[in-house]
Amino acid sequence: MSLLERVIRRARAARHPNVLVGPAPEGALTDWNVPVRVRDGTTLRVNVFRPASNQPCPVILSAHPYDKDQIPARTGRVNPQYRVFLQPAPVRLSAWTSWEAPDPAVWVPRGYAVVNADLRGGGTSEGTGELFSDQEAEDYYDLIEWAGTQPWSNGRVGLDGVSYLAISQYKVAALRPPHLAAICPWEGLSDLYRDFARPGGVREDGFRIAWSKLTAHAARMRGSIHEEVHRRTERDAWYQAITPQLERIQVPVLVCGSFSDHSLHSRGSFEVWRRAGAAERFLYTHRGGKWCEYYGSDATETRVRFFDRYLKQQDNGWERRPPVRLAVYEEGSLPVAVTQEAGFPPPDLTWTKLRLSPGKLDSGGAEPHATEAFALPDGSVAFDWLIPHDMDIIGPMALQLPLELRDTVDAHLFAGVRKLRNGREVLFEGSFGFASDMVTRGWQRAAHRELDQSLSTEILPVHRHDRPEPLRPGEVVPVHIALLPHATRFRKGERLRLELRGKWHYPRNPFYGQFPTGYQSSPPGTCVLHLNDEAHLLLGWRPVPA
Repeated sequence: MSLLERVIRRARAARHPNVLVGPAPEGALTDWNVPVRVRDGTTLRVNVFRPASNQPCPVILSAHPYDKDQIPARTGRVNPQYRVFLQPAPVRLSAWTSWEAPDPAVWVPRGYAVVNADLRGGGTSEGTGELFSDQEAEDYYDLIEWAGTQPWSNGRVGLDGVSYLAISQYKVAALRPPHLAAICPWEGLSDLYRDFARPGGVREDGFRIAWSKLTAHAARMRGSIHEEVHRRTERDAWYQAITPQLERIQVPVLVCGSFSDHSLHSRGSFEVWRRAGAAERFLYTHRGGKWCEYYGSDATETRVRFFDRYLKQQDNGWERRPPVRLAVYEEGSLPVAVTQEAGFPPPDLTWTKLRLSPGKLDSGGAEPHATEAFALPDGSVAFDWLIPHDMDIIGPMALQLPLELRDTVDAHLFAGVRKLRNGREVLFEGSFGFASDMVTRGWQRAAHRELDQSLSTEILPVHRHDRPEPLRPGEVVPVHIALLPHATRFRKGERLRLELRGKWHYPRNPFYGQFPTGYQSSPPGTCVLHLNDEAHLLLGWRPVPA
């Protein structure tokens, strides 16, 4: 897409966002700003939408700090973010739909009550809130118990919603409220440090700042996420306290793992799939737009079947299906294949170590050891693999780099994988509506190279981030970089290119960059890669079905 085309696309979206707002469901019963008193005496308020039959029904609940009453039916407009973060397909929702929340027009006609809540400090709720906090989880617990004991409730509550409406589900699910029956966190980070604020130990300096300011404007909040992240370079006790205990989640979980949100929610969603304690866990993957996918027909019908099984207790065969919906992409935002899998990554992958040698990746035997050096932060180095036959490369990738630093004791390393066809890059949907993204990427601060052995696997290195280990002059150390999950089809003769550099891959520009994403660049110096037997990229693949 040319620069002119991008400018035109953004200008059109700013004037006419790709959102189609339909009417509210006819005949639904509505209760606006219902007070709910939580355990410390604070009053939170909720909107309730339910079937006209007035019979007990299951409940879909969401909670957020963004003001539940900011809906098209009252404001006459859609959320301004739709004008900035472009979607590759229309977003279809009703006039009662709150920001990133379940649409009452979907659920009420299907026999569900929809409850949309203002968290403490948000909208019409009392008090001062604190994002990611235990207090927030306790408030949510009390909301669930309230919803599960109303005359119009059948006593089974499910949680649903996107982004922070997904994030807020984890801590409360770990508290195990009695009336909580299932959760559907749709694209939500689960570890603020590792997933978003400082992935790989590298500080995010784009969306984090904007989101912190917008949230502070929308709600009464205690503290500042922006300030805390800026001053806390390690994953200390504060970060650990706000990180949910995923292993304590026991109710059935349907989690959305996006391949198009690598700069925000992808890692955390796949960690929920990997680590949640629930015996019944299900994963829905995609590489489309965040909101057009969530409100789209396929995702909606998937969520309906999930909640029909666990909230209505229908024997609809849901739990007998393979647990993973895998979407594979050859380019862009539309899948070339959608399959049902027994796990993620699928168990039938062949895992291959591609050895790094000057300019190329090779699955063959050993070659003479060499070195590759590049300047920090502005230099880069690339390694190509010529695809030998049609294949789907799926899952995370793990990069191991023996490296030495010169004229610096630390480095911020940015690893990216691109797909090239006939010498031109093939582009994919990415975070914040960026339609020119690469296949996948990872970040790593060299001084944060110590692994968390309790969470790491060969294909998924996880770092502790609790103390810096500056490199000494002449020291060669192994640095592991986790590249985020994806599912990409490569054809014979195409190239997979691994790129390493000391600063983010794209400019922070709304017309030709990945606005507003940005990361702290590396300190200046030289990075020397020692291309010995330990320098490799580990990936999983399988042949393209005939």
